[in-house]
Amino acid sequence: MNRFKLFLLVLLVTQFSFAQENKPSFQPLDVFELEHAADPQISPDGSQIVYRRSGFDIMNDRGKGNLWIINSDGSNHRKLTTREVSESGARWSPSGDRIVFRSSTDEGSEVYMYWVKTGAIAKISQLSGSPGSITWSPDGKYLAFTMFVPKAPPVVVRGPKKPRGAKWAKPARITDRLKHEADGRGYMPTGFTHIFMMPAQGGTPRQITSDNYSHRGISFSSNGKEIYFSSNRHPDWEYDFRNSEVYKVNVDSKKITQLTKQQGPDYSPTVSPDGKTVAFLGYKDKVQTYQTTKLHLMSADGSKRRTISNKLDRSVSSIKWAKDGKGLYFTYDDKGNTKIGYISTNGKVNKLADNLGGNTIGRPYGGGSYSVSGNGTIAYTYTTPAHPADIAVFGSKQKSPKIITDLNSDVLSYRNLSKVEEVWYKATTDGRDVQGWVAYPPNYDSSKSYPLIVENHGGPISNYGDRFSPEIQMYAADGYVVFYPNPRGSTSYGEEFGNLLYNNYPGDDYQDVMDGVDHLVKKGIADNNKLFVTGGSAGGIMTAWIIGKNNRFKAAAVHKPVMNWISKTLVADNYYGYANSRYPGQPWENFEGYWKFSPISLVGNVETPTMVIVGMNDLRTPPSEAKQLYHALKLRKIETVLVELPGASHGIQRRPSQMISKVQHTLAWFKKYSK
Repeated sequence: MNRFKLFLLVLLVTQFSFAQENKPSFQPLDVFELEHAADPQISPDGSQIVYRRSGFDIMNDRGKGNLWIINSDGSNHRKLTTREVSESGARWSPSGDRIVFRSSTDEGSEVYMYWVKTGAIAKISQLSGSPGSITWSPDGKYLAFTMFVPKAPPVVVRGPKKPRGAKWAKPARITDRLKHEADGRGYMPTGFTHIFMMPAQGGTPRQITSDNYSHRGISFSSNGKEIYFSSNRHPDWEYDFRNSEVYKVNVDSKKITQLTKQQGPDYSPTVSPDGKTVAFLGYKDKVQTYQTTKLHLMSADGSKRRTISNKLDRSVSSIKWAKDGKGLYFTYDDKGNTKIGYISTNGKVNKLADNLGGNTIGRPYGGGSYSVSGNGTIAYTYTTPAHPADIAVFGSKQKSPKIITDLNSDVLSYRNLSKVEEVWYKATTDGRDVQGWVAYPPNYDSSKSYPLIVENHGGPISNYGDRFSPEIQMYAADGYVVFYPNPRGSTSYGEEFGNLLYNNYPGDDYQDVMDGVDHLVKKGIADNNKLFVTGGSAGGIMTAWIIGKNNRFKAAAVHKPVMNWISKTLVADNYYGYANSRYPGQPWENFEGYWKFSPISLVGNVETPTMVIVGMNDLRTPPSEAKQLYHALKLRKIETVLVELPGASHGIQRRPSQMISKVQHTLAWFKKYSK
């Protein structure tokens, strides 16, 4: 290379670096500008993809989404309809001539049809509730869907009739159900979810299932005469809540036939193209903290059941038959990355694509969706730490996926984002390999000293990965190195690793997190004198546990924690689901065991200045849990503050302003103790 060419190269590199350094970092209000693709549905011939383009309404502080359509080569990208209301659930007809979808109306949600050739749109239903899981019959003449059917609540006593015009208090609310509330939804109306069927050209829906059970996961038989579904129709279904079976119902006689019988969940039945085989997901319940979901096959009559995914020590989800019926596509998490795979009916597994996800805006959790055309072309949501989900296309003749959208270039191209890298280290407890992720501040200089934020993930049966996260970006933009580990108990490393928290949570996962901190300190990435720690839900539990175990951190922000397993277990919306799978027995049967793993038992050791954050409508880790920590620290005169977010449920990120508030309060608290 001559001197002139070398000079030009140096000049270009210098200019690029200067341009990067002069871009602003990710800003809080950028959250409202983010968009992501979801539920991409490729046409049967593979030529077009319809998907939900989702973003945020800054004026109403909520998510929004419409349907868009794009050619598989990335051309002719346009909105599907001219309507400016919520649209979702698009599904191509078997011949590809129509797209059915659901959309909001003034009265609720209804079924709409789009004719591909003409672009005509029509509302074809008049429903009493919102339809879900809309599914075409094989001949394209009918639609099946699920819908909630209300049922009258119990009445204990009928009070006196109030005078006309009187303004009395609302009447008493009575429930006799095991599950009667859900986080993010509040009090649940009484009733059950049933299967309905209606003509594809519109008409009156006909209820196919009945009885006091809920029915989900529908798939037509090849002749359209039967619908396969999953349900828990056992007499003791409320208390045997992890159990479900696969059934089929004749659409004319409404006769229901049970096809599986195993203790544990059997669900998501999917009929093969020739109608002879049914694939479904499930596992035999061994009553433990974590169990991998397996892929099973059986004959259409329920005979010859067999498991084909035993060689894959990962949970299988989102199964779809290949057109030739020789195998199925599926998704799975592996070492913090969500992938699309293919498994033959004899159990041979091939990985097809990486980086599925990007539609969980907030923290870097898994997720994502995909679909497959008749010729095997896959459309899926593709993410990296640099952007939320875009649409990617991958065909059998391609060596790598083609990204055909760029939904956030208008914002993120003009931001200097954090760089993320994977790290591995050894657990001092037992020598296991443990994975973590490190996000560096923009313009990171390895010769300088940086403060470290440890961000613990929720679950704990979940995982963080190399996915876009505005929360991580905001932490890094404030000048912190961010470490988010996947300690034992995390998914995507197999059943044995995920089940290490069985009757031991929090336990050695605490040491895994601290080993990661020590690894980064030893590498010179983190300054041992500038350590901060945070996390939400199970991450809030870990954060509270950490500060009860050591005083290494300058400050902590505990988000929506469980502090007392005894009170949490009997108050939360999922109160019935903890005994035996988490700790032996119910709280009154094992008081000492539940107390031993409760972070409140360590509160007498805490010296770390601690902010406590919780949503005031959180039903999963109720505000009373956060207040136990705050009140205990106040009584001990430890520096603390309680931040309550009005109207927020456990999913604080549902309202962007509250997600931003959570992050900014955390950063302000850390800044106070950073000197």
